[in-house]
Amino acid sequence: MKRSIIFLTTLTAITGLVICGTIQKTRERPPATMPAAAEYASDPSVKVAFKTKSPQTVSRKSRSATAVFDQSSRDPQPQDPKEVAFKEAIDALVSPHSTYEERQLALKQLKESGRLADAAKELEQRKANDPNEALYPSALGQIYLKLCGTTTDVRQQAIWAMTADTDFETALNLDPSNWDARFTRAVAMTFWPEGLNKGDEVIQQLNTLIDQQEQQTPQPQFAQTYLWLGKQYQKSGQADAAQQVWQQGAALYPDNPSFQSLLTSSGLEQQ
Repeated sequence: MKRSIIFLTTLTAITGLVICGTIQKTRERPPATMPAAAEYASDPSVKVAFKTKSPQTVSRKSRSATAVFDQSSRDPQPQDPKEVAFKEAIDALVSPHSTYEERQLALKQLKESGRLADAAKELEQRKANDPNEALYPSALGQIYLKLCGTTTDVRQQAIWAMTADTDFETALNLDPSNWDARFTRAVAMTFWPEGLNKGDEVIQQLNTLIDQQEQQTPQPQFAQTYLWLGKQYQKSGQADAAQQVWQQGAALYPDNPSFQSLLTSSGLEQQ
């Protein structure tokens, strides 16, 4: 009986030492190998390998799996083409090197892909991160105006229109020469209810824009300023002023057929 007790006690002590030694060795293993082992332990094929293979084979497979895992984490992952296109459109909107045509194309792509709301969210974040950059509120104003065309809810349209106007004003306070902000804001105001009396402000903004344009190299979009200013003069009953502006625009941008059409319809041919 005593021998049995002594034998069991000795066996228990030896087993405890073995377990403690195993735990200690486990703690002393380099931590870099532990995540891979933990991850691959959930793989059924690896579980079978641990049951059927020798410790040396398991160790080699574990190292091989770790190497593959580490390599895959370094390899660039393929990106979603839609997300790439979305990012490129946003970048085009706020790049100082983008042309007017490129910015308009970016707006069109965002609208057609149904990503206007996502664009507004992204640009709001960029504006918050860099509140002194005029390009962000300028682009935001254009996005909100585009959003107005996605709903028939008059109340929501009014909210977005006022938000756009505020963004354009912010952009112009930061950079008075921002063409997109001044032009788009002026044109948007021509659609506001007449009771708000925005006509004089539209004329003022477009005349300011013409003064700024005359100090720059002519660009195709500059013709739009003369077209809209003439329309606003005509709308306010100043037909002579409208014709004068259209004639001036036609002289500067003879390739734009809209001037000749407006002059013809108003009864004054280009001289």
